[in-house]
Amino acid sequence: MSRLFLVALLLLVRSAIAAEIPPVNAPDTMAERVKACIACHGPEDKEGRDAYYPRIAGKPEGYLFNQLRNFRDRRRHYQPMALLLENLPDQYLREMAAYFSSLKQAFPPPERMISSPDEVKLVHRLITQGDPARKIPACIECHGKDLMGTSPFIPGLLGLPRVYIIAQFGNWKNGGLMRGHTPDCMSEIAKQLTTDETGAIAAWLAAQPVSDSILQSRGPSAPLSAELTKRCSSIVQELGDHP
Repeated sequence: MSRLFLVALLLLVRSAIAAEIPPVNAPDTMAERVKACIACHGPEDKEGRDAYYPRIAGKPEGYLFNQLRNFRDRRRHYQPMALLLENLPDQYLREMAAYFSSLKQAFPPPERMISSPDEVKLVHRLITQGDPARKIPACIECHGKDLMGTSPFIPGLLGLPRVYIIAQFGNWKNGGLMRGHTPDCMSEIAKQLTTDETGAIAAWLAAQPVSDSILQSRGPSAPLSAELTKRCSSIVQELGDHP
């Protein structure tokens, strides 16, 4: 009898509490729906650096869609993202990608340069020329001459924290980012780079400022070469394609 009484009392208390809480009439907008994303990645005008959660506002739509789909399908491993996106259809992921892509991206001030002159020289060579002997293309061939990305699939490299870039290189090298999704060109490139090279690249990129003049003078992105399009076919997909 005591158990039944406690159960009845709990039900009455819950009903009383629910009756006192007014209903929330939240707007049915994508901005409202993606507040769970903003909790970690920050709002549109976020300028601070975060070593673990990069800004996603203003990133290329195709890139965002591919990443959302990879998290959902567990080709890119991060359990919180997989749970958030579980069972969401492609069309909804496309709408999420289009929303974040439409936002204006904010950039933090550059980090302090910690590279030596020799490291800067090495980085400039890899960024502008690559290393054909190791089948490493120049960074600008994919990420654009200003390193601000190539729409719609390839993100920019500036404005990211040094430790985040280093971590991404490590994940590519060890297969932690993509599983069972080939060809993965960044994984192939990362495996050819030494630890010193990836550290120097990350330090140099994080120290580069992103001025308003750079953003305002940007023109249409040049398409990838046929060779790189084939090599990086796992990321260069139409928005409706499913690998």
